[in-house]
Amino acid sequence: MKLASPAFQNNAAIPSEYTCDGSDLSPALLISDVPSNAKSLVLVMDDPDAPAGTWDHWAVFNINPSIKEITKGAEPGGTAGRNSWGRAGYGGPCPPSGTHRYFFKMYALDIMLGLPENSTKKELEKAMQGHIIAKAELMGTYKRDR
Repeated sequence: MKLASPAFQNNAAIPSEYTCDGSDLSPALLISDVPSNAKSLVLVMDDPDAPAGTWDHWAVFNINPSIKEITKGAEPGGTAGRNSWGRAGYGGPCPPSGTHRYFFKMYALDIMLGLPENSTKKELEKAMQGHIIAKAELMGTYKRDR
């Protein structure tokens, strides 16, 4: 399985348009080579460099496995999880200092998750255990100009 974005290359800087310093829109994501036996996809974006521990920016589960693209500024369908701000939907990079890494992770599962809307990433990870059949990752960095 592969995850890419036309907005930035893997291991490269995320343009400010997709951050709190810009429009705070989610970047377009391209998904390919999803296993044919996948029943659902899970998308998580997090920042392991946050001062208080990993900060969850985006979590969506029970995404249709036939999806090929999530367009710029759009939610991928499925069920919205809760980010570290306590709300659903994308929250862009906004590091308090230094350069942070932002990981977009796509998981293919052999089940649909029976979790309620607004579930946390921790709840998602627990429910996914033993059901991940493929994973793809895209990492971008961001440093604020201040």
